[in-house]
Amino acid sequence: MPDTRVALVTGASRGIGRETALAFARAGFDVAVTARTVREGRGTVPPRTRRDGDEPIAVPGSLETTAAAIESLGVRALPVPMDLLDVDSVRAAGRRVLDVWGRIDVLVNNAYAQTSGNMDRLLDIDLADAAAMVEGNYLHQLALIQTVLPAMLACGGGVVIDLVSGSAAIDPPAPPGEGGWGLSYAASKAAFARVAGMINAEYRARGVRAFNLSPGFVVTESGRARGGTRAVEDAGFDAVPATVPADAAVWLATVPDADRLLGKVVWAPTLIERMPASAVERRNERTDVT
Repeated sequence: MPDTRVALVTGASRGIGRETALAFARAGFDVAVTARTVREGRGTVPPRTRRDGDEPIAVPGSLETTAAAIESLGVRALPVPMDLLDVDSVRAAGRRVLDVWGRIDVLVNNAYAQTSGNMDRLLDIDLADAAAMVEGNYLHQLALIQTVLPAMLACGGGVVIDLVSGSAAIDPPAPPGEGGWGLSYAASKAAFARVAGMINAEYRARGVRAFNLSPGFVVTESGRARGGTRAVEDAGFDAVPATVPADAAVWLATVPDADRLLGKVVWAPTLIERMPASAVERRNERTDVT
């Protein structure tokens, strides 16, 4: 087997995950990708609130299209179906990559639980919805890390990048639907944001580094389909393209100087803005994949 570095990017059928997978491919990594949607045309997400009903909303993107785009860049792709709300599926996905490729050098925890009610207001929250978000956005993310981390330690180290959210630390400027966000989502992401620091405390000395990466406000295909993003922009949050957190993730995983950002929440737009001009030029010279 070629001694090529391996990245595992979750939630990579579309949005930030897809762009991150492609960015690692351009950097020379073989890339394993996970998502619920295997084939194009079958992707759906639930409405943001229970008041919007329960009819699934169609969204573009799939593992097959992302894998094809990765392979067009001259590296290997490994599409692995994974449902973040099914812990057995999550653990099986991690084991699948290790069984096939024998290593995972970088784990990017990008997927999040797109459950019903994530934008419900406080008195409308169904506790079952809130519990599902905690499971998907924290507990099952932890399960994947527990599956992958021993292999990283056996190989002498690795990098974990957790896509966190400003909603975990910032009070919303308005209620959900009017420029703010829902409590259930924010609370689940707040729990998830504690994981990277624990990894560093316990395993940094053995070569494993973990970063909290906040992508900025990215309007993904799912976000656009579910609606509500315009109100957030109107509240003063400028949207950035998904390539911004994607490039930031590669920088954190490959640049030794990234260690100075351990223990901090890395704001992707600022990191990319401050990137040396030569790195920005190299990024802009890449061939786009559609």
